[in-house]
Amino acid sequence: MIERILPDTVITVADASSAPVTERLFPAEEALISTSVATRQHEFRAVRLCARQALTKLGVPVAPILPGLRGAPGWPTGIVGSMTHCRGYRAAALAHATQLLSIGIDAEPAEPLPEGVLEAIARPEELTRLRALTAQRPDVPWDRLLFSAKESVYKAWFPLAQVFLDFSEASLTFDTEGGFTAEVLVPAPLVQGRRLTGFTGRWLVAQGLALTAISVPHAA
Repeated sequence: MIERILPDTVITVADASSAPVTERLFPAEEALISTSVATRQHEFRAVRLCARQALTKLGVPVAPILPGLRGAPGWPTGIVGSMTHCRGYRAAALAHATQLLSIGIDAEPAEPLPEGVLEAIARPEELTRLRALTAQRPDVPWDRLLFSAKESVYKAWFPLAQVFLDFSEASLTFDTEGGFTAEVLVPAPLVQGRRLTGFTGRWLVAQGLALTAISVPHAA
């Protein structure tokens, strides 16, 4: 489903099955979850199996996908990508680095955020924008979409900037037609001769999920 908001250059593999994952991963991956609860093990394996399928479709040998700095997935050389999982859904979106600079995806349940979370992640101007959006489209869980989009922003940002980006350090603006923009409010790194001052992305609410995606093109 998340492939609907990503370009054709991205290979996306998603899984909505709730069946336990019995296939084992590489030993180095299994070691990361050896003491985790069963739910965590299931999600970890399921999303990496999605990533394996995407790598295969890209013609890249399957290899362990281990977390690097700040937990960012360590993709094979020449690959960019992003993974996400939530209750009842997980997905991996990958592309050759010659086609895109970075990808960020996120999936969340399409329901309101727990009490207090919105105030913790949203900037004052974003709260104002969300109130206006809610008046226009009360059927959309705008608070959850904001959370999801900020996750996608971070996932797209970190591989390029290599520095942490807090929720308060990006200001997001949504439209009601499935798009959003993110203005980064910290000093922007230079990437391919241009400042990484923000992103454009897409959002989708369908089948009980709030989905967001960002694909960062190469400089023209």
